[in-house]
Amino acid sequence: MSTTDHFTAHRNLLFTVAYEMLGSAADAEDVLQEVWLRWAEVPVDDVRDPRAYLVRMTTRLSLNRLRTLARRREDYVGTWLPEPVLTAPDVAQDVELADSVSTAMLLVLETLPPTERAVFVLREVFDVPYAEIAEAVEKSEPAVRQIASRARSHVAERRPRASVSAAERDAVIERFRAATETGDLQSLMDVLAPDVVLMTDGGGKVQAALNPIYGRDKVLRFLTAVTPKALELEPVWLNGSPAIQFVVAGHRDGVGTMLVEDGVVTRLFLVRNPDKLDRVVDEVPLER
Repeated sequence: MSTTDHFTAHRNLLFTVAYEMLGSAADAEDVLQEVWLRWAEVPVDDVRDPRAYLVRMTTRLSLNRLRTLARRREDYVGTWLPEPVLTAPDVAQDVELADSVSTAMLLVLETLPPTERAVFVLREVFDVPYAEIAEAVEKSEPAVRQIASRARSHVAERRPRASVSAAERDAVIERFRAATETGDLQSLMDVLAPDVVLMTDGGGKVQAALNPIYGRDKVLRFLTAVTPKALELEPVWLNGSPAIQFVVAGHRDGVGTMLVEDGVVTRLFLVRNPDKLDRVVDEVPLER
């Protein structure tokens, strides 16, 4: 295979690795562009395992960018949410992949230090051998095993604990969409958990709550206050699960993803930052 063929064959995997590490499709694409430029200069016949080599390169470049992004996000206006990606429904069939790219999980990964996040993603999502991870993050294998154990503990403490079937999740999301579109406040109350948390990301460019909103009554008041009259809610697939696209006067105004637990919405994530919405145009091929 040629240099181009090897890169093309593994591109979807490399994008998924970079996206899970960075929480941004745009930054993941930038990393892949740099990976390609470097890979194009590598004598491919001298590479024993092109896939491992490319994953290692993608990990190192993502780590470099992640450290830069951490500083940039400290200055972010309001709540930062991962950049949503439009995915095909069949991504949800890979349950582990769909869970790992969900908004809720990406926010958990955001709490990990960069190296810990890289180790967790490579080991727990992509099952990369410890020896290869050690090369990628430039640590010893025993150190990587310790980091992986620590990362698993941190994620277990912070990730959603309840699990629901895909059918139940989809039904709850559709109930939320229908209640919001019709303005049926009682139905909306019934689909939201009493302790629901709403997070909105406007990036300082459009109206959004600067801090998370806690509790069903406060969330309902906020949604009622900011919802325009001429609002259309379109079902879409984002980050491996059903989601909602908010359309006002024919233009995308925002997208919403949800965490469903015990038959109700416990977390509601609304992205309105136009820089993030502009890229929700084509299905992103995710792969493990």
